[in-house]
Amino acid sequence: MPTSANSNHPSRPEDLIGRLNSAHTPYEAKLKALRDLKNQIIGNRTKKLVFLKLGAVPSVVSILSSAAAPQDGGGGNREFHESVLIQSAAAIGSFACGLDEGVKAVLDAGAFPLLMSLISHLNEKVVDAGARSLKLIYQSKLAPKYDFLQVKNMEFLLSLLNSKNEKVTSLGASIITHSCQTAAEQQALSGAGVIKRLVCLLGGSINQKDASLESLAAMVKGNPEVASKFMGPENGRALGVVIELMKDKYPRTRLLASMCLISIRNTSTSYLQDLGIKSALVLVLLELLDDPGQVGDEAPFVLSGLVTEKEDMQKIAFDANVINKFCEHLTAGSFQTKRLQGIFLALSDLCSKLECCRDRLLDLQVLNIVTEALAHDSAEVRAAACIFFKNVSRSVKNLSAGQFMNEAIAVPLVQLLCDSRTSVQYLSSLFWIFRYGYAIEHYNAVTIYLAVGISRLMKNEVAALGAISNVVVNFMARKSVFMECGGVKQLVQLTKSMESAIRVNAVWALKNLVFHLSNRCKEEILLELTSTTLVSLINDPEASVQEQALGLIRNLVDGTLNSIDCVFGEDGELLHAIGRKMRRSTSKVEVQIQGMYALSNVASGNELHKEAVMNQLLPQAVDDKETLLVKFLQSSDSRLRTATLWAIINLTYPSSPNTCHRVNKLWNAGIVSQLKNMVNDPCLDVKLRAWTAVGQLMMYGDAST
Repeated sequence: MPTSANSNHPSRPEDLIGRLNSAHTPYEAKLKALRDLKNQIIGNRTKKLVFLKLGAVPSVVSILSSAAAPQDGGGGNREFHESVLIQSAAAIGSFACGLDEGVKAVLDAGAFPLLMSLISHLNEKVVDAGARSLKLIYQSKLAPKYDFLQVKNMEFLLSLLNSKNEKVTSLGASIITHSCQTAAEQQALSGAGVIKRLVCLLGGSINQKDASLESLAAMVKGNPEVASKFMGPENGRALGVVIELMKDKYPRTRLLASMCLISIRNTSTSYLQDLGIKSALVLVLLELLDDPGQVGDEAPFVLSGLVTEKEDMQKIAFDANVINKFCEHLTAGSFQTKRLQGIFLALSDLCSKLECCRDRLLDLQVLNIVTEALAHDSAEVRAAACIFFKNVSRSVKNLSAGQFMNEAIAVPLVQLLCDSRTSVQYLSSLFWIFRYGYAIEHYNAVTIYLAVGISRLMKNEVAALGAISNVVVNFMARKSVFMECGGVKQLVQLTKSMESAIRVNAVWALKNLVFHLSNRCKEEILLELTSTTLVSLINDPEASVQEQALGLIRNLVDGTLNSIDCVFGEDGELLHAIGRKMRRSTSKVEVQIQGMYALSNVASGNELHKEAVMNQLLPQAVDDKETLLVKFLQSSDSRLRTATLWAIINLTYPSSPNTCHRVNKLWNAGIVSQLKNMVNDPCLDVKLRAWTAVGQLMMYGDAST
């Protein structure tokens, strides 16, 4: 029976791998198979994944290893082996290009040291192929970190930067961009003269310019000393050169020049304060948004870095109609996931401080688009959409109008709290890793891969919690929408997370949810939350969680007597927990402030409540000569002094039956003399509360009479 033509087709992935692996395949045929494989996977993610699944990378690395070994024979044999080196290195680089799975396979197969060895090859084309592939690997987070603090490594890096080969110098700069992360590494590179060499490369080829700009941005980031050296006279007109490159004809060079200038400006507020440069940065990045390729995808992230936490830059961007431009892109249609994520993050930063930016966003009616993004396939896009809602919902005016509390927003936010799409992906990764057992030398790359994935999962939950914390703070009856779609159950579950960032944000969201909530809803939340969980949160190892837990209790007991009663039950377990936390000398002042306000709210209740608070603040048997109240009234933090005064005011409210008895206790504890000293407190709020407290106490005269 004749065989199918397709089954013997030499370009089928299975046939190519077979030819590469077969010991009977002639060397010339293997070289042709390498070329065919490389040509099939270049720019084709689907084909790369097919070949990865078939085990192509180990096969190619094996051929590279054989060709890189010392060879016998004449010139023709050498030329053939050099062709094999070039093609196998190029194929490895193609697998690594833009695909973390490819990078991981390349590293696991042991290609990295082989590619490094090609850098010293006598044939320039072999050097080019090795350098190009290494540079592609170094574009991934999975690439091995280079230790600049070792002398031999620094010498090797300098040899790369001083090479006459353009691709080798670009590789050196890429290694810096990937691996320069600590102040010590920045200082070491600066001390070795790397800045001067990178500045020289700014006058080189387009690849050298771009690689140098990225490296300089990494070196000066967050390091004023290195930034100062870059700006110094020893580097000539380096800053002027970078500013000029913002006008370069190549979009990527303009983007990287902007990124470098932003890194310098963010490092020290004394640099690049000229309004012209700041406006130019915004306009250049605004123009680059229209680029249809990678530059347009990255521009929103760079602009985000320019305006983050900087009100002046947000105002400049607002005046330049950046928000309108972003919204035009959102409404224009579908585009790359990365660009969508970047636009949401940039819009989030733009509206983080200025009400005018939030109003403009709401006027442009893009909330529906962002709401749809909460269900996007990409975890990064979902997290960015949550951050957008978190920042745009900082507007009290729009919160009180109920702009954000509706089912269209609340339901997907709650669903993100139990988002299984990301967690399943990484739990599945764990299963396969431990089921088949990677070799020990590969655990580093595996660990990085999983850490990145788990980090993404955490970011999703934390971002969703941040958005929820804001949108549940409104003054309408719409909070029930969030409760009805299962939000409380999910928040309570997340308060038990192993990650402190998730716990603190979950408790924060609950705290905001119960603010001005009806007694009935508070009771429902307490049934889900339980006093035992609250006590556990008060005693959490993280002070930030303790602070939010006490703030949650403060809001729970704020309001009517019923509010206090529903929390006050179970033998005063919560009250005792608060008292113990307040008496602990290691408690942070923020924790003490929230605890005192919680006690103050309880003290606004009936006689039973007031006496219970007195027993916590002035217990019967006190070993210390200085009571808790005196310590807090003498605190250097005016917020704690104010909170303590409120507690005293509520404890000594004149119309309460047993106020006289409590006043006597306060006189005997030396509280009144301390209060009289506070009527001239430098803090106006403290001064006013002190006058009120003294006035109430003096209504009962001197306790000694």
